[in-house]
Amino acid sequence: MSAAAPARADENGARGNGASWSAGLSRALGASLAVAVLVAAIMAGVSIGETSIPLRTILHTLANELFGAGYAVDPIDRGIVWHYRLSRTFVAACCGAGLAASGVVLQALLRNALADPYILGISAGASTGAVAVTIAGLGAGAVSLSLGAFAGAIVAFLFVIVLARAAGGGAGALAAGQIVLAGIAGSQLFNALTSFIITKSANAEQARGIMFWLLGNLSGARWADVGLVVPVALAGVTIVIWHARALDAFVFGADSAASLGVPVRRVQVVLITVAALLTAVMVSVAGSIGFVGLVVPHAVRFLVGVRHGRLIPASAVAGAAFLITADILSRTLIPGQVLPIGVITALVGAPVFGIILIRGRRPR
Repeated sequence: MSAAAPARADENGARGNGASWSAGLSRALGASLAVAVLVAAIMAGVSIGETSIPLRTILHTLANELFGAGYAVDPIDRGIVWHYRLSRTFVAACCGAGLAASGVVLQALLRNALADPYILGISAGASTGAVAVTIAGLGAGAVSLSLGAFAGAIVAFLFVIVLARAAGGGAGALAAGQIVLAGIAGSQLFNALTSFIITKSANAEQARGIMFWLLGNLSGARWADVGLVVPVALAGVTIVIWHARALDAFVFGADSAASLGVPVRRVQVVLITVAALLTAVMVSVAGSIGFVGLVVPHAVRFLVGVRHGRLIPASAVAGAAFLITADILSRTLIPGQVLPIGVITALVGAPVFGIILIRGRRPR
């Protein structure tokens, strides 16, 4: 062996160590940035509103509630921070993260840039299931609101997939425009069923409250809701991140994923179930909030690329920040009134949907 061989080996090892160190530093910086963005968004969600709350007051309130500190805080400010805005902001963050992660999953599995829980009718199905449980009394009290929404989401997704396959004559329909058309049909069907249930079973006061809730409403979010959405969002996003490499393979099609050793059917069932569960739980708490799963993943791809190992956590953080921002706007755009948060997301998402649709139709 020549004397240069050990030198080359040492050089290659140094390069490998340097690359590993650089990748570790990049991941650490990315995680730190994500935490900073999330904390800043939560602080903004608690601070901004018709009554502005200084950051000092927020920190003192948190210290008092969590650690029993004795800071002097105005009772009204304490009530606004702890009992209203903080719980509402946590719910908004979890809803945004869950819906964005669901959008990433559906776009990868269906290989369709327009796939989204709202567009594919999953949110509409979850709304129908939730209303059937709460208003029509389906399940006779044995079925929870979230479970009813989950069942409705699964039924809606199956309906859309079956309709798309029937319209396209095979699995290729899932990669074409039939899936979007089937989703629109499913949304209309389940929205009609929801309206029918409300008209038949709800009184006037219930009907007004439910119709406002269906447009997306975080006004009723409290700590009990935080206890539901936080573990579901954390578990769901974690499972999706765990399958990041499989989703990378699905970008090239199910056959390519299978050739790379991915258990296609099992991964599809697990991830679609997770996406439906995330959507159902968020809808049961906050109503049907559209376009988060469409807008956020596409925006994040411009920043971090298409590799799902980065795309999924970045989309979850961006989705949380996006929905917190939308909630702030819903509370401040019209003084003295609160807009449904779904109105804000639709004002952003509908133009983005049009842009993606136009770009997808252009010849390449």
